[in-house]
Amino acid sequence: MLSLVTTPFALGWTLFTVTIGASLLAMIRFLFPNLLVEAPGRFQVGPPSDYPPGTVSAKWKSSHGIWIVHSDAYKGRDEIYALVAECTHLGCTPLWQEMEQKFKCPCHGSGFYVSGVNFEGPAPRPLERCAIRLAADGNLEVDKNKRFRQELGQWDLPESYVDGSVA
Repeated sequence: MLSLVTTPFALGWTLFTVTIGASLLAMIRFLFPNLLVEAPGRFQVGPPSDYPPGTVSAKWKSSHGIWIVHSDAYKGRDEIYALVAECTHLGCTPLWQEMEQKFKCPCHGSGFYVSGVNFEGPAPRPLERCAIRLAADGNLEVDKNKRFRQELGQWDLPESYVDGSVA
């Protein structure tokens, strides 16, 4: 009886059964979609008064991947804007260094001014901005689905910042 189970014929049928079973499991798994749960693209970040002039808020960095900046570092305009926390070199997450007043990428050393403009390292261009606006209820609303690039002149578009004097 044992010799019947160890024959090449039995081994072949065993492998065939295992292969069919694995294929059946893969087919059943295919019927259930993969779900990717992401934070919503549009969200409120509070009133402008939460962001005093000259500050960088990292409150939304871990949950939404942005910094809210209130600065006049770009063209001398008093602006509140949302910078995407993603290095333009390879997509690492830069760190805000309060003492040096710059964003520094830990991966390859790219440095960005508070305005988001790159000044050191291999990053080929400035950080991107997200759309930001003052909602009807008086809170700032960020839309990460709309991005603005400085080198394309898009930082001058009114959707890329809110006038900082409203704070």
